[in-house]
Amino acid sequence: MKILVCIKQVPDMESRFKPDGAGLWFSEQDLAFRVNEYDEYAVEEAVQLREQLGDAVDLTVLSIGPDRVVEALKKVLAMGCDRAVHVQDPQAALKDPWQIAAIIAAFARDKGFELIFTGMQSQDRGSAQVGVALAEQLGIPSVTTIVAFDYADGAVTVKRELEGGIKGVVKLSAPALLTCQSGLNVPRYPTLPNIMKAKRKELLTVPVAELLHEEALATTASFHPPAKKGGGIVLEGDVAEMADQLIAILKERTTVLR
Repeated sequence: MKILVCIKQVPDMESRFKPDGAGLWFSEQDLAFRVNEYDEYAVEEAVQLREQLGDAVDLTVLSIGPDRVVEALKKVLAMGCDRAVHVQDPQAALKDPWQIAAIIAAFARDKGFELIFTGMQSQDRGSAQVGVALAEQLGIPSVTTIVAFDYADGAVTVKRELEGGIKGVVKLSAPALLTCQSGLNVPRYPTLPNIMKAKRKELLTVPVAELLHEEALATTASFHPPAKKGGGIVLEGDVAEMADQLIAILKERTTVLR
């Protein structure tokens, strides 16, 4: 069985973001980067399936982006993936979800992957569109936001999270694509021996120009921080005094009590 896992390297969400010089995305200056959290669940589930089925599984991980994404690929190789593919694209952040899916589809279309795992969404853009767009372009079924997974005799059974905390069960046959939600598993930490082994694993670099032939369906017009709001007002005194202050503010600054 051939499995593909798609990952993205994203900034640490605790970082302070500011627009870049072009005003189309955020500046990468002083940012730390990591593997997208949802993608780590995808990697872990694929590695667990590889452990379940043994040498019958061939596990490839792919990421699109500038040279820095190699570090993310090295991490997931140390988690248990067999080989990595770096689609080298310094402008990946400016491409829309359909183009990103098209790049992956161009690589995967003739490779015979039976299962494709992706994260539910990326933490920076958060479109949740790449996985389903990829499945559409490959002409295979997809199930989103899975929180449980089982594979047996070519059949996939997943439990997916719906709105309101409801869980739905879906059964389908491979080939298929699955997008992974938090809670699916607990991603492992790479051990030192596996980090050393990962250095000997194949890491293929493919220029994006060899794969992308799709025009953007959407482009970013501008990227800017939210407008700053004024400071809040702290009411002091006993309950009656604060109630009087609140009523006065509402009369003065709003139409609520007019």
